[in-house]
Amino acid sequence: MQPGLEELTSGAQVLVTGAGITGRAIVAALASWDVEIQVCDDNAESLKALAANGIRTIAPAEAVVAIDGFTLVVTSPGFPPTAPVLAAAAAAGIPIWGDVELAWRLDAAGHYGPPRRWLVVTGTNGKTTTTSMLHSMLVADGRRAVLCGNIGDPVLDVLGEPADLLAVELSSFQLFWAPSLRPEAGVVLNIAEDHLDWHGSMDAYALAKARALDGRVAVVGLDDPVAGSLLPRAAAPVKVGFRLGEPAAGELGVHEGMLVDRAFARDVQLAPVASIRVAGPVGVLDALGAAALARAVGVAPASIADALAGFRVGRHRAERVAVVDGVTYVDDSKATNPHAAQASVLAYPRVVWVAGGLLKGASVDEMVVHVADRLVGAVLIGRDRAVVAEALSRHAPDVPVIEVVTREDAVVHETTVTHETRVVDASGPGLGARVMTEVIAAADSLARTGDTVLLAPAGASFDQFAGYADRGDTFAAAVRAAAR
Repeated sequence: MQPGLEELTSGAQVLVTGAGITGRAIVAALASWDVEIQVCDDNAESLKALAANGIRTIAPAEAVVAIDGFTLVVTSPGFPPTAPVLAAAAAAGIPIWGDVELAWRLDAAGHYGPPRRWLVVTGTNGKTTTTSMLHSMLVADGRRAVLCGNIGDPVLDVLGEPADLLAVELSSFQLFWAPSLRPEAGVVLNIAEDHLDWHGSMDAYALAKARALDGRVAVVGLDDPVAGSLLPRAAAPVKVGFRLGEPAAGELGVHEGMLVDRAFARDVQLAPVASIRVAGPVGVLDALGAAALARAVGVAPASIADALAGFRVGRHRAERVAVVDGVTYVDDSKATNPHAAQASVLAYPRVVWVAGGLLKGASVDEMVVHVADRLVGAVLIGRDRAVVAEALSRHAPDVPVIEVVTREDAVVHETTVTHETRVVDASGPGLGARVMTEVIAAADSLARTGDTVLLAPAGASFDQFAGYADRGDTFAAAVRAAAR
């Protein structure tokens, strides 16, 4: 039974939490409904911008007090269930939808024409690459498909476009707030510690990811034990796994250098492993996950092969910046958790690892254990650099480490481990650029011919940069400046 839109009856009072890109998409989607909308956000400047365009706004504290007057809350995904306004709504029994839940309900109800078939990609690592590969496969097969979700445009912004299929990247936040979602097919690539500060526990994080498996076809990465454990419990009637090794019946995998489908066909070759341009085993796994979703909607093997042969990795995802004096510099700034960073490091034989930032409650110990034999040096930055330094001291004590800190950071974040420290003045604009200039100088002192200086931070970037893209761009600019 499809979810309804009863909460959007005429005169309904709708509270939108979040005044950013997603919040604005929610407001735009609701504009054609006869409902009263108010938007709340902790960012007063964002609220002022909306108010200047005639949109009613309310401070979060006021929204908490007035919560009983609302019929529905539609939230941006960054708001956790512990946010006071959402906790108040839940206590009052008011429905809370995320932007993806709203999009799913509107689409399923035929508000934008015949409902699209959703192909959902989630996981701790590889979501963007897999979703991009999937979209390329659909396009190569002549399908009308749109790329959306966490990868770019909100789903709400693309529902008016002509499409039969949506290639949707979804985060754990978006899935948490989308309990009605039933995709045509969904994949959980892998699950490792991430966003524990938001979800509260690893189990809660995994359960949110598992919502991608509630549709017709559930796909999981079997080489990942946590993701693999979700498959038997998935609600989907069709269950498919994929692995790096030889696939069994009902699986996709690798046989004699070829991606092979033994789930949607008896034994069909899809593409040569050598044609995949994403470095390391993670590239093969991403291609298998994408191929599984594509095959779930009947994409031809030749289209999958063509798409992979022409696929290029996106910005800030294992992106080669330059080769200088025999040292390769790689920007994988999008590796914002330890699982992604581990996959990134394992793609290269000798790595000077640039890491640090905001770990979001995740541990790096297991990751360091797995990559220790690849590390020839580490340069650490950001608020949680001490956590990484201590993990290295425990599991890779022979790896030389240089910490790049600001003057104020050097005082606030003392580590129990002694390493070489380079201090950057935190005052004035351009802190990120100054930090990265020192990072490259430190990395150069550790690297030798044949090494890779790899920005794969294992953490978020907002302590020193505007986002992972800004961090990657700043890294690349520092590399190019040093090479002159």
